[in-house]
Amino acid sequence: MRLASWSWGGREHVGTISADGREATPLAAGDATRGALPLIQALARGEPLPQPSGTRLPVDVVALRAPLPRPLRSLFCVGRNYRAHAQELAGTVFRETMPTTDPWPIVFGKLGECVIGPFDTVRMPSASTTIQVDYESELAVVIGRGGRDIPRTRAMDHVFGYTIVNDVTARDVQMRHQQWDLGKSFDNFCPMGPWIVTADELDGRATRVRGWVNGEPRQDGLTKDMIFDIPTLIETCSRGITLHPGDVIATGTPAGVGMGFNPPRWLRSGDVVRIEIDGVGVIENRFE
Repeated sequence: MRLASWSWGGREHVGTISADGREATPLAAGDATRGALPLIQALARGEPLPQPSGTRLPVDVVALRAPLPRPLRSLFCVGRNYRAHAQELAGTVFRETMPTTDPWPIVFGKLGECVIGPFDTVRMPSASTTIQVDYESELAVVIGRGGRDIPRTRAMDHVFGYTIVNDVTARDVQMRHQQWDLGKSFDNFCPMGPWIVTADELDGRATRVRGWVNGEPRQDGLTKDMIFDIPTLIETCSRGITLHPGDVIATGTPAGVGMGFNPPRWLRSGDVVRIEIDGVGVIENRFE
């Protein structure tokens, strides 16, 4: 199943997307402005999905929004989770070497208010704020059943599904503050979508993440090559912290980010970033 949020006819809608990604069917949801979040919460309580209601439409004629336009809270985000990416930034944001014993993932927060739609324009901050805007193609896990202290052996039972995020980053701000939240959380810095694919249709531990800038291939990684796999990330984020239905964990990015080039290749006004994850779909955003 694919859950999506879209605008059409001057209204917000939430519903399902056909398996071929071509048709959108609205559901009789009480508050479509929150996207798929109320549906995920209802399913976690054992309630059924609302009935179809309204006009079934080709996806091409609707304006897809982020499936979670305002996530429940800040996104959990993971850094340094593909070995090649950790290596390409070893002299910058990853100056410290990974511990050889008892390593833990790097986890930081990204404000939910920075989420925008899968084809929305990213409005970059002024040059006085940042001149080093970068992209990060990522698979994001959406939690279905909540819990605390979830062991990795049961973690996949808590996955509702998967979506795509671009963890847009102001590298100069990220480096300046050392803590990453500010450099990751500017307005518009989290394109998400195009929908959520449920876990019965996709195993996020075995898919492919790719990214392009202006049609040029930049990133290409397999999630099986993550340093910390999805069950480990869920176990880590739930240690002493209750995860709730609708929480989002962005799982890290493969090598090929702009900062990894010599010289770095920062995003400029007019650039277009496309991200595709097998089994999920595509998001594409113009930067201005």
